[in-house]
Amino acid sequence: MITARRAARLLPQRSDYADVGRSWRRDALAGVTVGVVAMPLALAFGISSGVGAAAGLVTAVVAGVVAAVFGGSHVQVSGPTGAMAVVLAPIVAAYGIGSVALVTVLAGLIVLAAGITGLGRAVTFIPWPVIEGFTLGIATIIFLQQVPAAFGQTGQEGQRPLIAAWRVATSPDWSTAGWSLGVVALAAALMIGLPRLHRSIPGSLLAVVAATILVGVLAVPVARIGALPSHLPTPVLPHADLGAIQPLLGAALAIAALAAIESLLSARVAATMSPTGPYDPDRELVGQGLASVASGVFGGMPATGAIARTAVNVRSGARTRLASIVHSVLLLGVVYLATGPVSAIPLAALSAVLMVTSFRMISAGTISKIMRSTRSDALTFVLTAVVTVCFDLVEAVEIGVLVAAFFALRTVARRSSVHREELPAPPQPGDQHIALLRLDGAMFFGAAERISNVITDADHHDIRVVVIRMSQLGMLDATGAHTLARIVDDLEARGITVIVKGVQPDHLPLLTAVGVLESLRHENHLIDSLDDAVAHARAHAVAPPRATRN
Repeated sequence: MITARRAARLLPQRSDYADVGRSWRRDALAGVTVGVVAMPLALAFGISSGVGAAAGLVTAVVAGVVAAVFGGSHVQVSGPTGAMAVVLAPIVAAYGIGSVALVTVLAGLIVLAAGITGLGRAVTFIPWPVIEGFTLGIATIIFLQQVPAAFGQTGQEGQRPLIAAWRVATSPDWSTAGWSLGVVALAAALMIGLPRLHRSIPGSLLAVVAATILVGVLAVPVARIGALPSHLPTPVLPHADLGAIQPLLGAALAIAALAAIESLLSARVAATMSPTGPYDPDRELVGQGLASVASGVFGGMPATGAIARTAVNVRSGARTRLASIVHSVLLLGVVYLATGPVSAIPLAALSAVLMVTSFRMISAGTISKIMRSTRSDALTFVLTAVVTVCFDLVEAVEIGVLVAAFFALRTVARRSSVHREELPAPPQPGDQHIALLRLDGAMFFGAAERISNVITDADHHDIRVVVIRMSQLGMLDATGAHTLARIVDDLEARGITVIVKGVQPDHLPLLTAVGVLESLRHENHLIDSLDDAVAHARAHAVAPPRATRN
């Protein structure tokens, strides 16, 4: 149930703009800077996704301003991203470009629902090696997707980027490939070299401008972006009947999962970089969901928080949402005032922008740290990256999380054990008939059977009483509790009295529910104090042995 207080927290607030009076100049400058960086990326991601440059630009404008106003981060910049382009391309190939508006709106509604229901904090359960493996896989796919365009060719629809890149690179058509590769080399060199002269130089924009002018002056025969609309499209709700929604629902779920993960990761990175304080993950999902819905209505593509553009925004001095809004207004000006020059941009120049961007997404230092950490983390990282490149993005995250969870549970299970302890001094008659056992770590489905075997298979020929210490047990699940009930049953059936000592309060309801207390010979055999437990055990140890149960 959503309370009025929670609903108010998910909506825009006056406090969002409390610092605008002090920081509006820096915010405006940061918005212009990130807008300059975002324009070539928006065009390139729109083309690489299969929906076209215009859709990428519309997404940056519409989704950018909606997410800025409704999102949970003060400095997040949203729009089309490489990861979204990667996951959207096969959907466009399978269902056609006409499906994009509907799948974008559906995905936006799913993300919106996730934010309203409080699923925003789920991203904290994604391990670091999975995040970095996913990022490496995305960067690799972005680069591979641009190989055909860099050689002046188009990849076959539905073909995996690795296969398409290999076929184009091994059998190029040099009548067109030479010119396109020359444009790629020029744009890439400018992108890498210009910022080294001064950090504030917008390398990607100047590289695209220089390549466009050179191609135009020399009449180089390479493909261009082509005609773009000189205004925003009229908002139209996509046709949505049951027959249209059903085949696209799976695709919408995949897009929504990716949008949520990428946006929350970007917002989390921004929160560590910016002094503006923490972000609200649930409100961020609400903002991103509304942004994708608005983008779909205007003919755009699904939007997410963009880590690279957000980082540029923070480094440029942004402190409030005004910076992201200015970024969208600048791109809106491009739509209405500069579509002519933009339509002349060579596709090879945009390929160069994405190729360089893909390398900048990869941190050699981060990869080295993960590979030198533990074998399980290194394997999780590599597996996530390989599955991302070769199979599916969302499946890669799922598999990565499952593999990481498996290794984590295995580690916990290995650290879970049972130890036999000496009885407190001084020794008394009958102590040789008592086994004091301490459970350590966790008794859960991964370790319960092993602990059971250690206890029940032990040499109990001379043992009349077993005291099980549970005060050091950190975790107990239903499997562990059920196994403990079986252990007690087995020992009691062999004539051995069981005393359970030190049950933690949060474990008691579970032990009661699965029948551990019923398995004990007497309710007084559940004892809190070690001294009382040992004294009770010594009383039983000197008594005549009990008959075993048949």
